[in-house]
Amino acid sequence: MGIKRRYGALLGAFLSGFLLCNIAVAAEVELNPSHPESYIVVKGDTLWDISARFLKSPWRWPDIWQVNSQIENPHLIFLGDEIELSFVDGKPQLSLKRGHKKLSPEVRKSSLESAIPVVPVSAIVTFLNTPRVMTLEEYESAPYIVAFSDEHILGSAGFKAYVRSIEKDDQDGYNVIRQGEEYLDGGTGEKLGFESVFIAEGEILKTGDPATIKLSKSTREAVKGDRLLPAIEGIYVQQYFPRAPEREVDGHIIGVVDGVTQIGQYNIVVIDRGEEDGIKNGHVLRVDHRGELARDVVIGGGEEVRLPDEEAGTIMVFRVFKRVSYGLVMEAKRVMHRLDRVKTPE
Repeated sequence: MGIKRRYGALLGAFLSGFLLCNIAVAAEVELNPSHPESYIVVKGDTLWDISARFLKSPWRWPDIWQVNSQIENPHLIFLGDEIELSFVDGKPQLSLKRGHKKLSPEVRKSSLESAIPVVPVSAIVTFLNTPRVMTLEEYESAPYIVAFSDEHILGSAGFKAYVRSIEKDDQDGYNVIRQGEEYLDGGTGEKLGFESVFIAEGEILKTGDPATIKLSKSTREAVKGDRLLPAIEGIYVQQYFPRAPEREVDGHIIGVVDGVTQIGQYNIVVIDRGEEDGIKNGHVLRVDHRGELARDVVIGGGEEVRLPDEEAGTIMVFRVFKRVSYGLVMEAKRVMHRLDRVKTPE
């Protein structure tokens, strides 16, 4: 499957999930106090950004979206389209006024690629198939590199490597990975798994024990002991329905991709809640900055006091594992850090 086609499938899932979801409105949708009466879509917009112009909680967009059946592809929004705010029985609704009268065959053919995405797809696309979260048992049971061709100590793109062991030729390709950061529960310290760091892609040349692979698209040099996992075919596509979790969530940010210490908008974070905790793709969570410890210099002989948590931003979960999940920071009201709390939005 080509990159453009895979991107289209991903974008289609985003748009369908964001605009077609039928969620019961649990509370009144609050408008942004400075909302416009209408807005014309420009280059670089996302549906989340546009929604934020109208609503206090951008993920509540589907609750007030009105479909115009007379418009071709009313769930897709393009450059030049106009979003209009109106009121019916005192309740707000958003509707679409198409900016071009008729879609050309070229636009109709590539409508998914040219439509406005829900969130910046480029921020998460590389995390939809790698990296992944593994248990120690999964890592230790995976095939591993024992040597490289021509007596090389390290391997990179174009090198051959020998692997123990791959007996079946039932995979189109493999990812070479290495054990990365271990993830611990932010409250209890329980071990939840660890990140598998992507090293390279590997093509099977010959099965057996050892098997022979050819490395490609390496991001760093492979070493003996690196493991192999079956590559995911195409892009890992899920439908995203931005919404609050169905039950109360109380967790923590326990990791951040790329090693940044101060987390801001469009950073990828890891939280210590996953499938077992009812987390699903598309869940929107509020981030509260963990209150600092302040020393009481008046009472208690310098006793430390935990200050209250303060709202810091919003994340949307886009990939879920058994015990942890990846989330994209959509809004940042202040800098966030590891161990800040994530919870069900109010």
